[in-house]
Amino acid sequence: MTCEEMRAEDNVSTITEFVLLGFSDLPNLQWLLFGVFSIIYVIVLIGNSFIIIITRLDAALETPMYFFLANFSFLEICYVSVTLPRILVNLWTQDRSISMVGCATQMCFFLMLGATECFLLAVMAYDRYVAICHPLHYPLVMNHELCLRLAAGAWIGGIPVQIGQTCQIFSLHFCNSNHINHFFCDVPPILQLACGDTWVHEAAVYVVAMLFVTVPFMLILASYSKIISTILSLPTAGGRAKAFSTCSSHLLVVLLFFGSASITYLRPKSNHKAGIDKLLSLFYTIVTPMFNPMIYSLRNKDVIAALKRLLLKKIV
Repeated sequence: MTCEEMRAEDNVSTITEFVLLGFSDLPNLQWLLFGVFSIIYVIVLIGNSFIIIITRLDAALETPMYFFLANFSFLEICYVSVTLPRILVNLWTQDRSISMVGCATQMCFFLMLGATECFLLAVMAYDRYVAICHPLHYPLVMNHELCLRLAAGAWIGGIPVQIGQTCQIFSLHFCNSNHINHFFCDVPPILQLACGDTWVHEAAVYVVAMLFVTVPFMLILASYSKIISTILSLPTAGGRAKAFSTCSSHLLVVLLFFGSASITYLRPKSNHKAGIDKLLSLFYTIVTPMFNPMIYSLRNKDVIAALKRLLLKKIV
């Protein structure tokens, strides 16, 4: 065994924690970033909580569409809470270390909730497909029992696979460095720290990404191809505008989330650049959850009407 191999073996046994470099390359902006991310976190919590509360309080919003929207808003709160509090702690304390168990836990919850988001967006697209393409059968098809099953399937469907993927990734030997050039424990930057041939693990990541990102996205595209075809066949411009308005918010969230996530997880390992990965990750971990309440409330007449009714009740 060579000296280099002996040192590598030693490093394997000594790595018990990682260091999240995050935004350490911007030393003069640490407090500004802390302030910006704090505001974003508050917006995410308040905005998505508002969606959940108003869909529960207003009887007019007790429909499958808003049932799934409430689930989606709760998911966004959980999703952001996996990464943002850790970012804020790192910026506040400047202590960027994270234990291997902590890193694995963060990655596991991030992947599970990411899978839930993919499935839930596909379920929401199916709901819109039934509502627009088969309006007469909508109450019968999208009954309460089916909605509960679809929501439960979205929440738990990815748990076994993502736990397995996390265990597989953290079974690797990390002998090069323990510095993660990212702001949370994501799959691509962790794989870059592994020594030896990791092509099997990379292939597994691609397979899982195809299953949890590409398949739901294709189902969404299939739903929207039918939806657009139906909308274009409506006889009046008013009917087309109303039908499209119920889908445009969801479609915007889909493009933001799937676009950035697909580029991140379906690129080859050799093409990953830390700066680009961080920027893309900001979109599907922080930007989408922040804009979700604004997209679904400001662009939705039913939500605005429900808010007016709620405010009138408070005034009276």
